Amino acid sequence: MTLLAVRDLCIDIGGRRIVEDVSITLEAGRSLALVGASGSGKSQSCMAPFGLSPASVGGSVLFDGEELVGAGEKRLRVVRGRDVGFVFQQPLTALTPHLTIGAQLREAWTQAGAARPDRAAMAAALERVGLDRPAERLDQYPHRLSGGQRQRALIAMAIAHKPRLLVADEPTTALDAMLRAEIMALLGRLCTEEGMALLLVSHDLAAVADHADDVAVLHAGRIAESGPTAQILGAPQNDYARALIAASPRLDGPPPELGPVGAPLIEAERVSVSFRRPGWRRGRTIAVDDVGLSVAEGEAVAIVGGSGSGKSTLARAIARLGPIDVGEVRWRGMPLPERRAMRPRDRAGLQPVFQDPVASLDPLWTVADIVAEPLRRLRPDLDATAVDARVRAMLDEVGLDPALAGRRPSALSGGQAQRVAIARALGPDPAMLLLDEATSALDVLVAGTILDLLAGLQRRRGLAILMITHDLAVARRLCHRILVMDGGRIVEAGPTEQMIAAPQHHVTQRLVAASR
Repeated sequence: MTLLAVRDLCIDIGGRRIVEDVSITLEAGRSLALVGASGSGKSQSCMAPFGLSPASVGGSVLFDGEELVGAGEKRLRVVRGRDVGFVFQQPLTALTPHLTIGAQLREAWTQAGAARPDRAAMAAALERVGLDRPAERLDQYPHRLSGGQRQRALIAMAIAHKPRLLVADEPTTALDAMLRAEIMALLGRLCTEEGMALLLVSHDLAAVADHADDVAVLHAGRIAESGPTAQILGAPQNDYARALIAASPRLDGPPPELGPVGAPLIEAERVSVSFRRPGWRRGRTIAVDDVGLSVAEGEAVAIVGGSGSGKSTLARAIARLGPIDVGEVRWRGMPLPERRAMRPRDRAGLQPVFQDPVASLDPLWTVADIVAEPLRRLRPDLDATAVDARVRAMLDEVGLDPALAGRRPSALSGGQAQRVAIARALGPDPAMLLLDEATSALDVLVAGTILDLLAGLQRRRGLAILMITHDLAVARRLCHRILVMDGGRIVEAGPTEQMIAAPQHHVTQRLVAASR
């Protein structure tokens, strides 16, 4: 039975058409994935027909035979509360921060007129979606949960009123590989048990291949190709669909050509980091426990692991960007000063590139100011003319049009913003880059171009790279070695191809299995 029938859907925002003539059909109990690059219209195609966007909608959207286009907000609110559940990309922003998980679950449960649930029923709902200690979670606030726990809680709220359609908008983008696989398996199981239809928005083609019956590839607001998942992903006919699939990192492709490795550059020994426990609880939480690593000149090393494993805390401690309790860090054989004692010449050698490209850039500054800032602070030998020339050279090196120099971050795409962040990091002429999930916020096409850029920069400049990532396939494209962290410790380390072909530790084995 057809549950959702979309015909000739058109969506306009601010007088600009962003979706044109999109037609899809979804039957009860089946799953359909919308895939494509950022800005292709995937999310708007799912949200606007249900009144969750300021856009104007044209065409026809029949939900169980009822026309939604032109329906008033009052009617759409009834449909959302009774028949449709929504799982959003960022669970921390989708959840109300000042309400407990139990209060928010109760609200979702009763929105369709159901009886007020008791604690036992709500705890059972959280347990069903895989949350440990469910009764305890009912009294916790969203910030006390990990990313995976928050997403599970959000899923419990989305299905509490037993909807017939579940809309999941990039539900796993912010999660590590193991959690992504678990969440997608959970959504598939719930849809099977409840007989729900699943409308999935994703740029994770591996997840789509395993969990969607059909797929529609969107490009520039139009459907480029659609059909059964195995057919579209196995033998795409459209050039854009082929490019999208080719850009997805894989573990089974030919190994990349990596540059030569030189002398040791940075060495860390017996590093430990702890944090004071919040609230009334006493003591400290150990985030990094007695860890050592080294990165040589021209070498790329990836630290991989699940959320909360300590990989970013370790990297920030080594780079003197975050706290460190004990441990020694040497740069070219000499002790690196403590964080507050770092001098400009110490900072210039190791430059960071962060996960969210827009959030890491000052929104009030122009691109030229952003790239010039570290030059003014870390390269006092350069006068104003030399700084301006180097800014232009850095923008050119990362493939950006110099005309973008006068723009602010809000006027840049995600890929352009990350290229600006890389240009800023390259300005002081560092020997090493710290990449903290530098591509996880980007779609596969943009992330692929950023990885190609970094690989080219590494070869031309002989850059060392310390990459923090939860994606082994991404690490494989760039890195000589992989270190796997779990519970604040390195549990396995070795050459990249060896780690992927013959993982020994159970955490590494799970990461490899989740990345295939």
